[in-house]
Amino acid sequence: MYICGAGIPVHIKTRTNQPATMGIFVALLIILLWGVHLAYTLLHVQVSLTNPWMYLHILFQAYLFTGLFITAHDAMHGNISSKKQVNTFIGYLASFLFAGMYYKRLLKNHKLHHIHSATEQDPDFYVRSQNYFRWLGIFFWRYVTLIQLVVMAVFFNVLIRIPGVTEVSALTYWAIPAVLGTLQLFTVGIYWVHRLPHTKQMGPHRARTQHKHHPWAMLSCYFFGYHREHHDNPRIPWWNLYKQKG
Repeated sequence: MYICGAGIPVHIKTRTNQPATMGIFVALLIILLWGVHLAYTLLHVQVSLTNPWMYLHILFQAYLFTGLFITAHDAMHGNISSKKQVNTFIGYLASFLFAGMYYKRLLKNHKLHHIHSATEQDPDFYVRSQNYFRWLGIFFWRYVTLIQLVVMAVFFNVLIRIPGVTEVSALTYWAIPAVLGTLQLFTVGIYWVHRLPHTKQMGPHRARTQHKHHPWAMLSCYFFGYHREHHDNPRIPWWNLYKQKG
């Protein structure tokens, strides 16, 4: 499990307090939904500005992209399985599908985020400006790599070589949702919860939390807006995080 001392997650070899099968089930369900819905939209949903279903499918696919990263995030905290190898495998898979990201690098940065939350040593925090767009630009600069761009380009070219998939449909149902999912994660899970001013209510981790409203918290970012609760106990998987809300 992980214990929290001064906001630092520490790994201890013991049994997790969460049902192992449930964590694996939730993780694989999100990955499966992402893949099935992507395939369905690419092959069966018309790309047309007058087609209202197109916009709904884009938003849903973006939400599933967000779910991929949330799944990788749970893997970082050992919340998917009591077996480290399972967490690592699903973490690599989910982060790769999300945006061709390298799980080991994400894990290293996320540990720093929990240790130095919302400080200069936090790779997710920008101390020089609280402007949304400047912080977003720095966030992309710190995390987007050349290898990642190559992976995404290869993925795109693989998609458009599938019979029935066009460049327009790949951009509409894969590329745009990937960007929207990233913006959702940044806005709810990084910018809003950690930006200045830091108040006493945010606790030692300098993390805000949404007001108690479970449907909205789930819709906005898989309960990730309950961010102080997450930093207080990172061993709670996302799908149980709402139970920590008093």
